[in-house]
Amino acid sequence: MTPVELSRTVLRAVRRAVDGGELDVDVPVRVGVGPPGPGGCGDYATGIALQLARPAGQPPYRVAEVLRVHLAAVDGIADVVLTGPGFLNISLHRTAPAELVAEVLRRGPRYGYVDRKDGDGDGDGHGDRDRRVVQLHCAHHPRAVVVADATARILRSQGALVRTSCAAPLAAEWSAVLGVRVDADGTATEGLSVEVRPVPAPGDPLALGRDAGRWALLHPAAHDRPRIDGEHLVQRESNPLFRVRYAHARTRALARNAADLGFAAEPGPVEAAGAIYVLLADHPRVLAAAAAHRAPDRLARHLVTVADAVLPFLPTVLPRGGEKPSAAHRARLALAEAAGTVLAGGLTLLGIDAPDHL
Repeated sequence: MTPVELSRTVLRAVRRAVDGGELDVDVPVRVGVGPPGPGGCGDYATGIALQLARPAGQPPYRVAEVLRVHLAAVDGIADVVLTGPGFLNISLHRTAPAELVAEVLRRGPRYGYVDRKDGDGDGDGHGDRDRRVVQLHCAHHPRAVVVADATARILRSQGALVRTSCAAPLAAEWSAVLGVRVDADGTATEGLSVEVRPVPAPGDPLALGRDAGRWALLHPAAHDRPRIDGEHLVQRESNPLFRVRYAHARTRALARNAADLGFAAEPGPVEAAGAIYVLLADHPRVLAAAAAHRAPDRLARHLVTVADAVLPFLPTVLPRGGEKPSAAHRARLALAEAAGTVLAGGLTLLGIDAPDHL
């Protein structure tokens, strides 16, 4: 369960409490969840009970007790603990490694996305009425436009409706080389638009081409000055973009080689791969955080971390010498393919190609 999905789960618990007459409040449009604070526990925490206490005419702890009953009955939630004046601390059920890999492979590049069915905002029958349009308005320079473009992609992956605009019409070469577009240009809508104003690039990113140019502008945090030079084009380990794309290409090559050897991926336990499992399980949270903070750099750095974790593992996937393919090889291949899937999906959200051959 991603933070966005958990937020909707808490919101549904509030609605059930209101519908059941346990709380007399207006149901909020959204509910915030985040890491537990000092004295908290579990995976996530929310202060929604403190927010609702005054309009409900009840102490925060009593409101939290009402919501705890509804949340504890939800599949995927292992425990709900109340701390402080009424914070709800939520622990999630852990997904077994093999189940996690199977889920990544099943979802493919959309792993970590928040899917909406038939226009339903959160699956509770209330449709899209709780969805608001996120309006991203960027300054008129290449980095701002690229950051806005990638941010819009990530927000849409989390179910948001997004509209982009720029302070002035885009230069034709920005669209042609960097693959960017906006919905409108001109003045931002006052009070509604989210301003995208990262530190401008000190050089011309167009010379790097689409993939390296976008990576150079997206990988640093918005307040950091990006480096625009040929290092983004070199194919060696010192180049983070190369490591990410190389790790993905290696996973695709392993799948082809395994097919030649007559075996395919089958999720199962893999020894000494805990760090990779943790990173794959964390991918939905990273996407949610990148969307919430309008920070595609968080996704870019996560992809580098995934690549650096999986690259040393890849030589162990295929049988060696006269060794016959076993269940262990099939499980390792499945884990490698899952990591490659996350890398490909993340690069796509950044607007960068994930080639099968490099």
